Amino acid sequence: MSYAPQAPAGLPLRATSGAFAQGFVAAGCLSAFQDRPSPASPAEMKRVLRHALQGGAALAAGSQAASAFRRQDYTRMLAVAAAGAAGVLLIERLLRDPAQAEQEREDG
Repeated sequence: MSYAPQAPAGLPLRATSGAFAQGFVAAGCLSAFQDRPSPASPAEMKRVLRHALQGGAALAAGSQAASAFRRQDYTRMLAVAAAGAAGVLLIERLLRDPAQAEQEREDG
């Protein structure tokens, strides 16, 4: 009898955190230098952070969903995709620009 620990049904935590780190760096680099030579103000840095966190969350969720799809675990795939979308939305709400939030309130 073997008492070796069994791998979890999804990706190992290390693979998920690796996907998050990859998405964080990729999205941060894109956001920092897209249409600008470099982020110069605190508001620009906050935008870069928001995009980096969203990219990390999206890539980690996408990796988990793809793994669940390969295993034909469609319930987990949908749950992970929904959790990833909720994470991206939460980050958007928490770190959005105050002017953008005010505009959304005015629009109804």
